Parts: sequence; C-alpha cells; structure tokens
Amino acid sequence: MDAQRPDLELIVQQIGEAVLATIETVDRLSQRMDTLTNQVQQQGYQLFALSDAVQTLTEAQQESLKRLDRLTDALEHLVTAVDPADLPPS
Repeated sequence: MDAQRPDLELIVQQIGEAVLATIETVDRLSQRMDTLTNQVQQQGYQLFALSDAVQTLTEAQQESLKRLDRLTDALEHLVTAVDPADLPPS
C-alpha cells in the first residue's frame, strides 16, 4: 500500500488544484455576471428615460399640430375676409 500512497497523494493534489481552478473560474464568471447585470440594469434605466422622452416629444408634437391647425384656420378666415374678389371695383 505504501507504493500506492504517492499516487493517491498526487491524485488528491490534482483534484485539489482542479477544484481551486474551478472556484477561481466560477468567481471570475460571477464577477462578470455582476458587471453584465449592472450594465443591463443601466440600459433598462436608459430605455425608460428614452421612452419617457419620446412620450413627452409626442405630446408636444400633438399640441404643436393642434396650434398649427388653429393658425391655419385663422389664416384661411383672414384670406377669405380680405379676398380681392369680394372688394368693390375701384
């Protein structure tokens, strides 16, 4: 059995090294996942802010279109009121 002891110690040592390497790899992976999670969360916040800005822009555009419609109506009334065809001949 003494002849097998160095082989067994070598196997246990290799298993221990493999376990340590795996732990280090998992730790690095965990750190990268945390970084990725933070980036995704930040992008989520940015998308929310962008969506809110687009909504605000859409509302402002709708209000501008309403004002433009009112201005167009007023100009049409003005043109109709000042139409040279309606003026008496000079």
